Amino acid sequence: MNFEVCTSDEIKTIVKGINDYNYSKVPPILSEMWTPINYVVKDSNQEILGGLLSGIGYWGGLEIKILWVREDMRQQGIASKLLKTVEDVAITKGATISILDTFDFQAEVFYLKNGYTIFGKLDDFPSGHHRVYLSKKLSND
Repeated sequence: MNFEVCTSDEIKTIVKGINDYNYSKVPPILSEMWTPINYVVKDSNQEILGGLLSGIGYWGGLEIKILWVREDMRQQGIASKLLKTVEDVAITKGATISILDTFDFQAEVFYLKNGYTIFGKLDDFPSGHHRVYLSKKLSND
């Protein structure tokens, strides 16, 4: 047996392998592909104020990977509007739930204020802090 760093073709083989297995257990609901939903917010000078990187997986879950707003632009509602925009786009594409993780020193309180609920918590990671896993049911309401 040899353990090696993956090439891009080998990564595709591994992803195909897990997807084929997953589809054999639970067929995809929306698509067999990751559907990216990435948005950026700019000011009138085209300076980036923030952005959200996410996508919808094959079982209809919006997976939020990164939401960032420049520190001097925080507390102005930009992140909430950005989150709502992405959630709305995800709903139109068939997403039924949003899933993410964050840390207590990042945006835990922000997500709770925006209707997310904690479904898991990892204490003392990193040391002295915790990581939380949150979700929110998405609907057209």
